[in-house]
Amino acid sequence: MHRFSLFIIWTLCFVSCKKDTPKDQIQHLNGYWEIKKVILPNGSEKDYNFSQSIDFIEITNYTGIRKKVQPRLDGSFITNNDSESFILIIDEDSLRLHYKTTLSTWKETIISAKENHITIKNEAGNVYFYERYKKIEF
Repeated sequence: MHRFSLFIIWTLCFVSCKKDTPKDQIQHLNGYWEIKKVILPNGSEKDYNFSQSIDFIEITNYTGIRKKVQPRLDGSFITNNDSESFILIIDEDSLRLHYKTTLSTWKETIISAKENHITIKNEAGNVYFYERYKKIEF
């Protein structure tokens, strides 16, 4: 009986701790995302209790755009034509967003992507924690 209990505990732990594959993460990236905190390489944290702008991400066939938008009280968004295009590449068993503009190129690594949370690390080592944006209800 003891061995069976250990087997059940090990199996549950293995299944619950399973990391999504990079390909699995893609399905969670589309939508509106609100930054909640940043952890800098030195370990210090910056919390964001409120942000005037949120990130909109849209992906189609391993290419995407990311733009800043401002939510309005009526549920719509203020937006402009500024956006950053990227391609998704699975590299070293991680999902990476490769950006290229006329001024620069850079990449970000998806650390985690779930239905309501994403965590992204940039090349400087900053780790950004986002939650799916929820419209403010009055």
